[in-house]
Amino acid sequence: MSSMVQSVDWLAIAPPTLAAVVGLVVLVADLFVGEEKKAVLGWVSVAGLAASALMLLPLRDGDRATFCLMGDAHACSYTADRFTLVIQFLVLGGALLAALLSVTALKDANKDLPEGEFWFLLLSSAAGAALLPASRDLATLIVALEVASLPAFALVGIKRGDKKSSEAALKFFLSSVTATAVSLMGVSFVYATTGSLYLTQIADRIQHVDGQFHTLAQAGVVLTLVGFAFKTAAVPFHFWVPDTYVGAPLPIAAYLSVVGKAVGFSGLILVTVVALPSYGDVWGPALAALAAFTMTVGNVGALRQQATRAYSAVRLLAWSSVGQAGYLLVPIASAAYSKDAEKAIGSTVAYALMYAVVNLGAFAVAALVARTSPLNRISDYRGLYARSPLSALILGFFLLCLAGLPPGIIGLFAKVTVFAAAVDAGLGWLAVVMAVNVVIALFYYLQWTTLLFRAPEGESGKHRVPAPLTAAIALTAVLGIVLSGAPQLVLRFSATGLF
Repeated sequence: MSSMVQSVDWLAIAPPTLAAVVGLVVLVADLFVGEEKKAVLGWVSVAGLAASALMLLPLRDGDRATFCLMGDAHACSYTADRFTLVIQFLVLGGALLAALLSVTALKDANKDLPEGEFWFLLLSSAAGAALLPASRDLATLIVALEVASLPAFALVGIKRGDKKSSEAALKFFLSSVTATAVSLMGVSFVYATTGSLYLTQIADRIQHVDGQFHTLAQAGVVLTLVGFAFKTAAVPFHFWVPDTYVGAPLPIAAYLSVVGKAVGFSGLILVTVVALPSYGDVWGPALAALAAFTMTVGNVGALRQQATRAYSAVRLLAWSSVGQAGYLLVPIASAAYSKDAEKAIGSTVAYALMYAVVNLGAFAVAALVARTSPLNRISDYRGLYARSPLSALILGFFLLCLAGLPPGIIGLFAKVTVFAAAVDAGLGWLAVVMAVNVVIALFYYLQWTTLLFRAPEGESGKHRVPAPLTAAIALTAVLGIVLSGAPQLVLRFSATGLF
């Protein structure tokens, strides 16, 4: 019997560990820092997230693993391979941009948001999200998922005395807990049939399951996927998204739209492609159907948003994120049918990187507009070019990226990559559904874009842009423009190295 003695590679676990430690430091420091100096906590948090992201650089040279079973070098709980590093970069970079947005939001809130608790919760969630792509056993996967999720519930409901915020947090919490319970049941079924929680051991043993346990194993596969499908906002696990994005502080909505999705998709990839490749005939069709329903429901939901309705801009971004989740699911489903599963998974990672940059940028400009138009209606963006030409041009660029139109070359490139993954896997019908949905999405993205350049109604006041918000908008804009000029960088960077 193999020993349970485990080794620890401190450098490998440094990125999530550093984020967690800085979170604890901020929480304790909050007790001793006076009200007039609370802003320092925000900058410490931003620096902590930046340092966590920089800790990825020493790990580029090769795969590292830790918390391994003695006698089985492949049975490890934590692996820092290329897939892990790419997703951790996405997660920590997304959290850093959300933190920059939060510095301004907390200052504008004028003490209505508790700063110490806010930063502790954001850093804790980021630490859990960075841990998840490195997890290589089901127990660590579920724990990482919950560490990323539980602080997020509190962040959504952190607005004091705001009924909308409290309702959004409750919906988010109840639906997430239900999904997690179902996933835990699936994990118990998989463990019962294989006798292991390590993904590599499950991949070997589940192929030789006794015939009488075959149905139990299939049920375990499907139920395990539910929790991760919820985090990705896949239909029918999407119903929490619009109300949660509207009720949460805008930087947290941005954080959930990017980092929450990265958590869900990395979990789905690890469970399906790494742990359960031999059950592709079970999860492949299920994820293909989920992808088709998700992109359709999301885009139709975005199409139905009324420009004059309160918070319609945030709701459109929320429904759009559901539609984008459908595109992200396509290559994962394709991996079940493709001869080159790693290439298919690389398409999802490439699309996720593109989506993270442009969606965070769109939320950053929405945060700017919300400073003068708190209801954040789509109609509030009319004539933005007259008030803030550069902000309008940048938002227009981000919307064209999401639509997949020039000059947003990176969006077009990412969509073509996903489309090619479906065609190469023989999922022609899914490629057709995706093409129809891209056309539907063009309508509402272009409608919003044209509104930016129309004549404003009434006087056009100038926007004052705080430095942290300027930094977030500028950083996403530069990244989007650079990647549109050299989109091949994304595909090269997103090579997963999972196999």
